[in-house]
Amino acid sequence: MWLLPVFAGICNTAVRLFYRFEVQGPAPPGSGPLLLLANHPNSLVDPALVTTAAGRPVRFLAKAPLFTHPLVGWLVRASGAIPVYRRIDDPSLAQRNQEMFAAVFAALSRGDAIGIFPEGISHSQPSLSGLKTGGARIALGYADRKGEPLALVPTGLLLRDKGRFRSAAIAVRGEPIAWADLSTRGEQDTAAVRELTRRIEEGLRQVTLNLDSWEDQPLVEGAQAIWAAEFEADSGSEDALMRVQASASILRQVRRESDPQSMALAGAVTAHCRRLHRLGMEPGDLGARVDLTSALRWAAGRVVWLGPAAALLAVSGFLLYLIPFHVTGLVTRAARPPATQRSTYQILIGAVVYSLWILSVTLTVGHFCGFGWGLLAFVLQPLIGITGMWTRERWRGYWSDMRRFFLIRSRLHLIQHLRERQGDLAGKLDRLVRDWREEP
Repeated sequence: MWLLPVFAGICNTAVRLFYRFEVQGPAPPGSGPLLLLANHPNSLVDPALVTTAAGRPVRFLAKAPLFTHPLVGWLVRASGAIPVYRRIDDPSLAQRNQEMFAAVFAALSRGDAIGIFPEGISHSQPSLSGLKTGGARIALGYADRKGEPLALVPTGLLLRDKGRFRSAAIAVRGEPIAWADLSTRGEQDTAAVRELTRRIEEGLRQVTLNLDSWEDQPLVEGAQAIWAAEFEADSGSEDALMRVQASASILRQVRRESDPQSMALAGAVTAHCRRLHRLGMEPGDLGARVDLTSALRWAAGRVVWLGPAAALLAVSGFLLYLIPFHVTGLVTRAARPPATQRSTYQILIGAVVYSLWILSVTLTVGHFCGFGWGLLAFVLQPLIGITGMWTRERWRGYWSDMRRFFLIRSRLHLIQHLRERQGDLAGKLDRLVRDWREEP
C-alpha cells in the first residue's frame, strides 16, 4: 500500500487534468471509519473521482482479476485496494470473500475510508443497475462487531462524455444515510440487509441522474435550463440535479399516462432547445445583457487573458504537447478499450507518454544547453502545459460570449420571439411541476 498516503493527491491531479471536474454537496467526515458508496459508470477512473470528492485516502473493493492485470495490477495493489472474489470471475474462489470482509472490518476499525460500488459492475446504462448487498453487509457487520454504526455516504458520478478529454464531470456528495435503527441487527439478518440495501439505493438515486434512456437527457436538461433561466435559478447549483431528476420523473409519468398536453409540451421544449442549439446558444443566453457598458465591463475584466503573455502561453502549451497528445490518442484507439474503460486507458497511457516526452525534452535541452537549462525545462514544461490549456479553454468561452453578443445585437426580433417563447414554456413547466408535486 505504498501509494495510499499520496493517492488522494494523485487522484485529484489526474481527475482535474483530464476532466473539468466539480464537487457538490456536503463534505464527508475527514477522519474515522467511513463507507463511501458510488455508482460505477467509468471503470478504474471512478475510484479517482470518489477519492477526489472525499478529500482523503480511500481504499476500494476491486474485483480480484484486476490485481493481476498487466496494465493496472500494480496500481490496484499499491493503492491499498481489497480484492473481491466474484462468482462470475471464478466460482471456486468465492469462499475467499470471508477474507475480504475481514480485511474491510480491520481497515474500518483503524479509521480508514472504504469505497464500494454497490452495482458490482461498471456500465454505461442511463440509470442505476440493481445493487448488490455487499455494502449493507459490511455496514451491519462492522456495527455488530464495534457496537456502533459508521457513516454511509452516497456519491453520485455524473459524466458528460466520460471518454473525452476535458469534458465536464461532477461528483455529488449526498447526506449520510440514516440507518441507526438497523445497526444492532447484524449482517445475518436478511431483512435488515435488504432494508439497508434499499436505503443505499434510495440515497444513490438522490445523487445520480436516472433516465429511461440516454435520448431523454437533452429533454430533461433542457427543461431544467429553461426553468432556471426564466426563474433566475442557478443552473449550475446542486438544486439543478434535483430539478433534472424531477423532470425525469415527470417524463416517466407523462409517458405512462399518455397525457397529450404534456407530451406536446415535451415536444415544444425539445424544439426550442434544438433551435437554440443551432444558434449556438443555451436557454440562459437569451437574458444576456448586450448594452455597450456591459460589453466594455466584460472586456476590461478579461484583458489579461487576451493579452500577448496569455497568447504566448496558449500557443506554447499547444505546440509543446501536440505530439504526446496525438500519440496518446493513437495508442488508446489501437488498444480498443470498452467504452467504460476508455478514460482509464487514456489517463494511464497519457501518464506514460507525457512523462517520456517531458523527460526527452529535458534531456535534449540539458544536452545542448547545459544542466541548468535542462532543469529549468523540466520545471517549466508542466506549468506551460497547464496554464496554456486553461488559457485556451478561457478563449473558447470568450469566443462563445462574443458570438452570442453579436448574434443578439444583430437579430433582436428573433431573440425577442425566442424570449417570449421561452417564458411561455417556463410557465407551463412550472405549472406541470406544481401539479406533479401536489399529486398524492
